[in-house]
Amino acid sequence: MNTAPSAASAHPRSATSPAVRNRRKVATAAALASAVEWYDYFVFGIAAALVLGDLYFPAGSSSAGVLASFATFAVGFLARPLGGVIAGQLGDKHGRKPMLVLALTLMGLATTGIGLLPTYDTIGIAAPILLVALRVVQGIAVGAQWGGAMLLATEYAPEGKRGVYGSFVQLGVPIGVVTANTVFLVAGATTSESAFAAWGWRLPFLVGLLVLGLAWYIHTRVEETPEFRAAEAALAAEEKGSRSSPLRTILRGHLGTVFLAGGSFAVNTATFYILITGVLDYTTRELDMKRSAVLTVSLCVSLTQLVLIPASAALSDRIGRIRIYALGAAGIALWAVPMFLLIDTGSLVWLAVGTFVASCFLSIMYGPQAALFAELFTPEMRYTGASLGYQIAAVFGGGLAPFVMVLLLEATGTSMAVSAYIIGLAVIALVSIRILAGRAAQEH
Repeated sequence: MNTAPSAASAHPRSATSPAVRNRRKVATAAALASAVEWYDYFVFGIAAALVLGDLYFPAGSSSAGVLASFATFAVGFLARPLGGVIAGQLGDKHGRKPMLVLALTLMGLATTGIGLLPTYDTIGIAAPILLVALRVVQGIAVGAQWGGAMLLATEYAPEGKRGVYGSFVQLGVPIGVVTANTVFLVAGATTSESAFAAWGWRLPFLVGLLVLGLAWYIHTRVEETPEFRAAEAALAAEEKGSRSSPLRTILRGHLGTVFLAGGSFAVNTATFYILITGVLDYTTRELDMKRSAVLTVSLCVSLTQLVLIPASAALSDRIGRIRIYALGAAGIALWAVPMFLLIDTGSLVWLAVGTFVASCFLSIMYGPQAALFAELFTPEMRYTGASLGYQIAAVFGGGLAPFVMVLLLEATGTSMAVSAYIIGLAVIALVSIRILAGRAAQEH
């Protein structure tokens, strides 16, 4: 961690620094990999809020269809730790790059498959079963991707700029959201309501084919990270029989750190998915707001993250990760109630204000998160440890959040229940951050 001297200093980098040009190429490739991976992942969330419930889970009420659709959305999150474990194990042993290439390939194939999948009316019960299966593959892919892209960027970073380089990967999230919303807006604007429901919604998924080209580029043009090569050389000097698997090492001595990392981040990922999927469903189904208008607001708000994420990451390089990270978590807790009071007005302007302020706090927290998680673990177990922490947060935060939101709204009839849910996760985050900060202080 980076509260006094950076924890990166505890794990020295390779003596030979990569050339500036190579650093930029790797950082760009990692950012693109993250962007296209998240784009593919987010188009499912938008489609789940808009059309998948009716097409794949026909039921007696719109709420039941949306719940089934969001449950399928959540299944992808349940698969993410599996992707993180598998890729972490192999990535800590064989390199960051091969796992990133594999993750991109899986995501491209799964997303394209969803775009071509027949509906319930065409193939019956096989349609939702196949949809769930493809969503699981998406989950495994994104679970494997984040650690590989994040480590490509941060392990190539020059001293004192790990936060900034890590933020390049974090930018993949708002880029993915902006692109996904834009493609859905274009598809909706160029088709009638009936055509959009019949085939227009499929177009954003077919863009997934482009991911395969990026996977090939990374495979052929990007080199392995210097920190992994240094760790690999050290491991090669040991007797093979004495080596412990990265997962075993994590489970035996670092599981607490993994859970603290997950606890610190769950509020961020939960609030994020509430904003981009839960609020989209809530405003269009319950508040009768126009789909295109809400998508446009989401798109514009996400654009602001392109500035705030690298800015907060750069600040964390100067004054410490924990301070910036905790500020974002506290802000989310304080804004949870005002945000939904503004959304409930049904005004597009107040929706924009409410989600914009929330997005600012999410960005402040998200910017330094990649570097923070990387610095919690040594290079030989970093892929596994950082991925598990991130994906645990994704399961208990993001994956369940839209589903929990619909349940809370149905059970209580008030959006304040959703605010209370966010505040509860924020308290867990602040407690986890406090413990991590205490551990960092003891190490120094």
